[in-house]
Amino acid sequence: MGWEDEGRTSAPANSNGERFGPSDVRCAVQCIDETSHIVNVADFRADLQRWFDAVKRPLPWRTERTAYRVWLSEIMLQQTRVDQMLPYYHRFTTAYPSVEDLARAPLDEVLRNWEGLGYYARARNLHRAAQWVVAECDGAFPSTANALQAMPGVGAYTSAAIASIVFEEPVAAVDGNVIRVIARLMALDKPVDAPAVRRQIDDVAGTLVSPSSPGDFNEAMMELGALCCTPRTPQCTSCPVSAHCQSAGSTLAALRPVKRPKKKVPTVDVALAVILNPQGRILIQQRSNEGMLGGLWEFPGGKVEPGESTQAACRRELAEELGWTVEPKDLGLMVPHAYTHLKVRLHVFEVRVSNEQGDPSTTLNWRWVDAHELDSFAFPKGNRRIINLLSQKRHVFSP
Repeated sequence: MGWEDEGRTSAPANSNGERFGPSDVRCAVQCIDETSHIVNVADFRADLQRWFDAVKRPLPWRTERTAYRVWLSEIMLQQTRVDQMLPYYHRFTTAYPSVEDLARAPLDEVLRNWEGLGYYARARNLHRAAQWVVAECDGAFPSTANALQAMPGVGAYTSAAIASIVFEEPVAAVDGNVIRVIARLMALDKPVDAPAVRRQIDDVAGTLVSPSSPGDFNEAMMELGALCCTPRTPQCTSCPVSAHCQSAGSTLAALRPVKRPKKKVPTVDVALAVILNPQGRILIQQRSNEGMLGGLWEFPGGKVEPGESTQAACRRELAEELGWTVEPKDLGLMVPHAYTHLKVRLHVFEVRVSNEQGDPSTTLNWRWVDAHELDSFAFPKGNRRIINLLSQKRHVFSP
């Protein structure tokens, strides 16, 4: 179907490690009031560390701080909450206890284990990066933020997180939680997703990071954003660094960070065909490894064009993709699904073909499978929901 970064962090803390203000964060103060709040860096670090020591969650990669496990957790946590990713983290560390195990695994298997976590480019890059570490570094992860960025899928934030947490390199790891904390701390009134403001936030983070325990500091800042300085209901009264914050206890906290208006997310109608042969086997095809949902398996079909019915779209797509002239039967099933940039409505049709139909004339990888074999393949979440729903209607998957 034809439907469908990170910026560099700044240098470590300034040499005196004590205070920052207009002379130390020249760019950042342009975004705040003339009477800029001056943070005592040493006190800020101490207050934050004391709180973190008391409340930090016992996450598995914190008890076993190997480069492999910290890297795995950081990749999985991109665009994903901790509670969502934990089952996948345990699944991967059980299936692939080491980077060598992950590198040896077939990509199809890795994608199947990743299924449901979304953003599948992460899984493909995870697999490529594991193979790179084994082939190029003899299984040993690079130990600096700069060197780590040679790994597929590792940008400035992820490299800084690994380098600081595992190797104690004094670099700031700036994720969404940290951006929110600093935007409120400094009462930044410009959109944080503007490149110039993001650079200013990186400068502040680089000034604040502890040179002696950068890993703990970076984790504490992220924990603060996750547990206390939350997006919608910041807990200013229980915040360990509220004394340093320009937004604490005021309406500013709820109004920060400022972001540019989001574009309206379009909705696309897609017609899919569950194609069965006389033996009851189902035709599935694999998307190319590049692009959205790369490497996943799916039911044939595609986008409904303007003015076209879903049935006509299914008929046309199968002729274009497979070279078959068939008459789809509407199953009356529509499955909605949302991506970050796109909403889709998946309309499901059934197609029965004879043994004389011949092979599909598609350039994609395809195969006929039994219904019980579908669990062995990695499908997009919307397709998996279709499989689960149709499994309840046994006649659909019957010869």
